[in-house]
Amino acid sequence: MIKISELQSKDVVNVSDGRKLGQIHDLEVDLHQGEIQALVVPGESRLFGLWSGGKEWVIPWNQIVKIGTDVILVRLNTHSHAERDSSHFSPPAPSHRG
Repeated sequence: MIKISELQSKDVVNVSDGRKLGQIHDLEVDLHQGEIQALVVPGESRLFGLWSGGKEWVIPWNQIVKIGTDVILVRLNTHSHAERDSSHFSPPAPSHRG
């Protein structure tokens, strides 16, 4: 097993082009299935790493090649895999049960 804090300390590297994408900022979890669906990595930072321009990489779990000691290897075609604009992302509205 691995803790989320351990995942967040690892660098994410795309084996398709050798590019370091960054470190995990968030996870997308399917609560009904109890599964991690994707890793979320902030896009390229600007202004001394304080601003990422609202872009982020959303890496589907099935694109993970290997989780190693210091690095997570993923296989993405960065030309066809678009960064998501997190400034326009809205989480789903909470469901009300009653």
